[in-house]
Amino acid sequence: MKRLVAALALLPMVATAQTNFEWAYQVFEEQLHEIDENAPRTVPGSDRSYTQVEIDDLFNPPDWFPDDHAPLPEVVASGDGEVIRACASCHLTSGMGHPESSQLAGLPVSYFMRQMADFRSGARVDRYWMNGIGEAISDEDALAAAEYYAAIEPIDWVGDVIESDTVPRSYVGDGRMRFRHPDGGTEPLGNRILEFPQDRELATARHPYSGFMAYVPVGSIARGEELARTGADGRTIQCAICHGQDLTGLADIPAIAGASPIYTVRQLNDIKTGVRAGPMAVLMDATVANLTDEDIVALAAYLATLDP
Repeated sequence: MKRLVAALALLPMVATAQTNFEWAYQVFEEQLHEIDENAPRTVPGSDRSYTQVEIDDLFNPPDWFPDDHAPLPEVVASGDGEVIRACASCHLTSGMGHPESSQLAGLPVSYFMRQMADFRSGARVDRYWMNGIGEAISDEDALAAAEYYAAIEPIDWVGDVIESDTVPRSYVGDGRMRFRHPDGGTEPLGNRILEFPQDRELATARHPYSGFMAYVPVGSIARGEELARTGADGRTIQCAICHGQDLTGLADIPAIAGASPIYTVRQLNDIKTGVRAGPMAVLMDATVANLTDEDIVALAAYLATLDP
């Protein structure tokens, strides 16, 4: 179990819970941290150098540590240059992704291929570009990406999970990542989860091993554990039944332990509202049917504390 941190409240807790999860979809707001886009950037341990313009090239993202992984399939390294973005631009060469995308490392090939089929058919709807990619990508390229990422062992990506009534003031900037506001300050957390890069400089460089930390509501971790482990007297279904005893996956059912809590909130919300459907999503219907907004946040908070 990872280290949990209970932070002292700095401001009164918000009295009313949020009624939707728009905060979890992280829409770009503004860019408040200035950067010279043409200056060379480096990261510790790599002999490579890229400018921010090169780092943000969605059809040719950086590969800081090429000796750490198998040869990149073309679709992972560069996409098709038109519609299909390089998988590594959002999900990184490590497959760990950022809170605004998803973790692909260790996903069963069959599960990966089903999700691509659901994006292609529209059974699973993405607010940004996965439906277009699903329509454009060939089965051969999808399989190449699936096999590449399935072979990667997931790493501990969400570090400290901090229970708190308040959080640093923040904004959603480039890459739809959430950053601490440069002017400082705090704000009430309410029934939200906010994820921040452990190292902003490394995250904006698309470092494949630089993870995140999360602020979650006070009491949410224990509440989420009860829901996940017991079903809370029939309000939901025990996660281990499908996802395995340690929640690291079972057969072609994916792991949920250690997942980005923002991503988990989006998926539970999408399944509950019907935005994410398809043959496998239907199996989750009974799980999410009776969950409140607070339950969804609590489950996501608890799962983020587990080792992947």
